[in-house]
Amino acid sequence: MGSASLLEIKRSIKSVQSTMQITKAMELVATSKLRRAKERAEQTRPYHKALSEAIERIRSYEATTESVFASGRKNPKTCFIVVAGDRGLAGGFNNNIFRLTAALAEKEEGDCCYLPIGKKAIERFTYEKKEILTDSYVNVSSFGVSKSIALGNTLADYFLDGTIDKAVIVYTEFVSMLSQVPTYCTLLPFAPLEKNDEEDGKSGFSDEPLYEGSPEEMLKRIVPSYLGGSIYIALCESFAAECGARRTAMNSANKNAEEMLNNLSLSFNRARQAVITQEITEIVSGADAL
Repeated sequence: MGSASLLEIKRSIKSVQSTMQITKAMELVATSKLRRAKERAEQTRPYHKALSEAIERIRSYEATTESVFASGRKNPKTCFIVVAGDRGLAGGFNNNIFRLTAALAEKEEGDCCYLPIGKKAIERFTYEKKEILTDSYVNVSSFGVSKSIALGNTLADYFLDGTIDKAVIVYTEFVSMLSQVPTYCTLLPFAPLEKNDEEDGKSGFSDEPLYEGSPEEMLKRIVPSYLGGSIYIALCESFAAECGARRTAMNSANKNAEEMLNNLSLSFNRARQAVITQEITEIVSGADAL
């Protein structure tokens, strides 16, 4: 019985050690990717700031209220662009995004469809049998500027032809290596700036623009680029957040594995000592019988 117990503990130790090798390797890979992803996310933030300022300026013009991109529709069909991970083993990273998306979908009065980005998002909405516009965007890590601009043009076309009436992007914002916050942003309709925002001084623009053509034509050229830029920024933030979440999860797994190894080693030593004590007792008892 003691030998069987020792063998079981040995097998458990080997199993934990094998798993620990995998989690350590994944932590190193996530750390390496995180460094590059963090740099890319930080590089996009000045562009995000400039883009937001430009959009705020456009929203402050009364002419934008007449644009088809600014018109709200009754019982709109909302498209959720959901940015999740390429893989799992990242703690609650993917589930947090899906919970936020579900909460937002419950608040919508009209129908909902989904445009998932990332393998886990595609698998989730396919399993739930949701209406998916396209499942061709599998890899977040390889999603570059050109794909983002192309997707922005596609979303603008969907909005113009009535396929969707509202576009909301759901992604994870990278705050730090230990903090990632699920968030969302309404991309369409392209709502003009509210009057109270102007009174608070948020717009800060007084000069009238010089249009080359009508405001509607200007917006048809600008909005797809704005959508593509917003999507690319969200992807950079989300990928950095995924790497940070995976690194944290793997680091926690390594600590748990070390604790399990210590407990298993202690149990193995106790079991071995018990076997040795039993064998000595049997030898002594046999010697006394002689």
